[in-house]
Amino acid sequence: MDMADPTRGESGIVPFLRAGPPPDRTRVEGWRQWQERRSTFIPAPRLSAEEYAAMSPRRRALHDLHRTATHVNMGLLETPMSAKVTKLMRGRMRNNALNFEPGTRDGLMVSGGGYLGKTETACDAAATFEMLWRDLHRQLLPGPVPGTRDLFVPVAYCRTPVRATPKGLCAAVLDFYGAPLPKTLNGMIRAVRDSLRDHRTTALLLDDITRLRLHREDDQDTLDLVRELMDLNVTLVLIGVDIPRSGLLRSGYPDPRTGQWVFPPVKTGRSYNPSAATQTERRFDLVDLDPFDYDTAEGMTAFIQHLAGIEDRLRLFRARPGMLTEGGMPEYLFRRTRGVVGLLKRLIEDGCTEAIESGAEELTPGLLSAIPINLGNLTDRDPTAGEIPEVPTDVPLPARKPRRKGRNTVYDDRGGSAAGV
Repeated sequence: MDMADPTRGESGIVPFLRAGPPPDRTRVEGWRQWQERRSTFIPAPRLSAEEYAAMSPRRRALHDLHRTATHVNMGLLETPMSAKVTKLMRGRMRNNALNFEPGTRDGLMVSGGGYLGKTETACDAAATFEMLWRDLHRQLLPGPVPGTRDLFVPVAYCRTPVRATPKGLCAAVLDFYGAPLPKTLNGMIRAVRDSLRDHRTTALLLDDITRLRLHREDDQDTLDLVRELMDLNVTLVLIGVDIPRSGLLRSGYPDPRTGQWVFPPVKTGRSYNPSAATQTERRFDLVDLDPFDYDTAEGMTAFIQHLAGIEDRLRLFRARPGMLTEGGMPEYLFRRTRGVVGLLKRLIEDGCTEAIESGAEELTPGLLSAIPINLGNLTDRDPTAGEIPEVPTDVPLPARKPRRKGRNTVYDDRGGSAAGV
């Protein structure tokens, strides 16, 4: 890279700009693109204010764009809650993939509120497992043959349609593989089974599963179909908002010995496909991805450590160690976000943008108090399913009190820092 211009490579191309739209993970090509690129973003270099001032106006503008891109693309920061989900997912997918005995594989349910990072945590765990599984198969099995259906797809990711039906769910799975859609439901079910088998898929992630309301017959039939997919030697991972209160568990019961949720066989009669029902129970581990807790010493420590991880990734010229973790800042950030990582990420992103544009170049409660947490127009989320969280109402900060320091007037923010004027 040209060190005289750290925002550009030798080719003259700005390295942080994305080429084309983001990958669509609900298609096999998009899933692979996302998997390969998810850790490739290059953050802006750390420059001093003097190095920045020595740049030309154009280079400063490019560097500011690179800093903004760095704040927007901070990536997935592990939390104690997400680590618990990741550990369980990777272990279950690995164990099921290595189990060659016939029978139903135990599944997983990942539950939590909106904007808690359920999807990203589950997808990251699945992508890491897929990389390991692909490396293993490259050593043991030959590669795919062009023109045939033996494309190796260890993980499939689909989203539950807003108004789910068995046909709609089958279409979502088949669309992931790019497979044709048969006209009849039985034909679509067979095509789903064929696609999972032919592509040697070992894990199927179904996101937004709590869009199933279960007061409609179509919803119940769709859930019956979901459970039957466990017979196909795949690890079924269901991701949804507050699964325990969604109604998805109402036909199951917790096993006191294992803690798993056990679901009886699908009843024959009005099921989507009575002939497919078996006498096999379906078992799921239910794991919650909770927000941060600020009521215990452990919870406060975890939240502050998370803030320290964010702090380390910021590219503000007046940023300092402790900017987010000392004084009243952690309490303020928790009050604004209630420990929801997605809301915290949005507040920090927008705060950094304001800090750059205003020249403040640091985050303080005073600056952040003027930043609303605006989630935007979320057309791909279903508010009725709890996928959009309620944004906490901020308690107004007390007025900043001026005091004299030498010849300057300084103002004490709630966070305990003072800024000279």
